[in-house]
Amino acid sequence: MFKDEAAAVCNTARGKLNLLEKNPAGYLMMSMLAGLFIGLGSILMGTVGGLFTAGGAYSTRLINGLVFSVGLCLVTMAGAELFTGNNFVMAVAGFRKTESWGKIVKLWVICWIGNLIGSVITAAIFTGTGLATGDIGTYMANLAVTKASGGVIDLFAKAVMCNICVCLAIWCGAKMKSEGGKIAMNICCVVTFVTCGFEHSVANMTFFAVGLMNPNGMAISIGGVIMNLIVVTIGNMIGGIVCVALPYYLISKDKQ
Repeated sequence: MFKDEAAAVCNTARGKLNLLEKNPAGYLMMSMLAGLFIGLGSILMGTVGGLFTAGGAYSTRLINGLVFSVGLCLVTMAGAELFTGNNFVMAVAGFRKTESWGKIVKLWVICWIGNLIGSVITAAIFTGTGLATGDIGTYMANLAVTKASGGVIDLFAKAVMCNICVCLAIWCGAKMKSEGGKIAMNICCVVTFVTCGFEHSVANMTFFAVGLMNPNGMAISIGGVIMNLIVVTIGNMIGGIVCVALPYYLISKDKQ
């Protein structure tokens, strides 16, 4: 079961590695674009969340999930290299031994760095607009403070759950025959992890960058930011690799 779909994922992984090997600058640019796209979703979430929270809305998390999904939709529809989604794609190729783990880890590292660069640039541009003030700025700064002060176990568990959702969106997208179906699955999975309050490493890059550039009188711990990104990145990897890629690899492998 799922042999054809798993093979298609491996072909996708080969294409990613081909791009990295033949055009590393191009691959880095695609990773930066993913940081930009997820950053746009994060900023939209912060804007809507700030306005709805100020208005006393009780459904802010659900609304945030709906609007944040634009980020993953842009990644999958426009084409970009997202670290969290690549945890699943590349791990499937690694488990099926179509690609070496050394090359896979190298791609993950470059992709993460590119996502970070794109996220910081997006946050800087948003800061330059002067819109990260008032209710919006306060909401995003509060979000950054909360994330930077989270406990290690809590952050790790939330990160695992988050990337289960993201990687399921990628896996379902590989099985969908229409772009509309892919978008629908993106929205369903993103609404799930945002509404539940799970942790996404790349989204956090933008939240922290905006919060640090526009603290709005709040003290955001640099150490807390670094700890969050490390713990959440590891948790995202476990969620994508162990909880999604490994099970579907085992389901799709030939009987020994």
